[in-house]
Amino acid sequence: MGATIKAIEYIFPEQKISNDDLLKQFPDYDFAKFEEKVGIRNRYWVQENETAFDLAKKACDKLFRNNNKEDIDYVLYCTQSPEYFLPTTACLLQDQLGLRKNIGAFDFNLGCSGFTYGVSFAKALINSGQAKNVLLVTAETYSKYLHPKDRSNRAIFGDAAAATLISYTEEENVVNFLFGTDGSGYDKLIVKNGCSRFPLENNPLEIQYGTENTYTNNHLYMNGPEVFNFTNEVIPDFAKEILVKNNLQIDDVDQYVFHQANKFMLNFMRKRLKIKPENFYIDLEDGGNTVSCTIPIALKKYSQRISKSQNVIIVGFGVGLSWSGGLIKINNKL
Repeated sequence: MGATIKAIEYIFPEQKISNDDLLKQFPDYDFAKFEEKVGIRNRYWVQENETAFDLAKKACDKLFRNNNKEDIDYVLYCTQSPEYFLPTTACLLQDQLGLRKNIGAFDFNLGCSGFTYGVSFAKALINSGQAKNVLLVTAETYSKYLHPKDRSNRAIFGDAAAATLISYTEEENVVNFLFGTDGSGYDKLIVKNGCSRFPLENNPLEIQYGTENTYTNNHLYMNGPEVFNFTNEVIPDFAKEILVKNNLQIDDVDQYVFHQANKFMLNFMRKRLKIKPENFYIDLEDGGNTVSCTIPIALKKYSQRISKSQNVIIVGFGVGLSWSGGLIKINNKL
């Protein structure tokens, strides 16, 4: 028994924030240069009373227009924007989608590596005979964690949800995956306050960082240079390890779909790996960095242009520090 990615659907919030919109708030910043370098023109943010769970439900409803929800026997929900501290949001999703009660459902808290982890989880459930059809949902609303004066992160991050159906098949189209973890870098991308160690502060101190950026410990902080260094030191060699694990050479892969962090970073890694531009997917212009949703969104878009079976390497990396990736085969529009 094997596993295959059968279908993907995704949703952005209705509220679009363009670079022109941000320019009104930060008039001294060159957003034209930002767009050229980082590759982001628009990002979408939820309204104040809208959550990642709301987006997740819409993405799943879209998926079930062409797929039978009665077939689902496991729900994997990846988010760092949970509906509650407890209970598990996956349980709420089972109920509100009207899924069967004799299914499994759990949350896992991962960011940019979340989709690739989830695909591997689904493969394991299917290969072990515990499930036949797994609903993998990724949903994030980082916009809720961004400080109003944090120009860098407000320009980079967008909100989204993606619903992916992974099903059993006679062929193994989700092949070999590898993983990596370096928890010593936990504070490179972090929301420090609001959980068990540090409660939210009523009047948190504003902290300056980078070039004219502001955050508090109630908000998201990202050490951009350190994250960039980690990515470029670790991920190219990790991608080579995935190739070796799957007995492939660089040119045996039709498309590389990495986490869509920013265009400059992606091109830096592509050149280190000596991959042709046409075989390396980059598309952040409309949506930006949607954390665990970037890879399924990219796969959905890329699959619309294929006409034959494709070897695709997917690699997620970021907050944690965490990274994972592997080989998938797709042969139809998702």
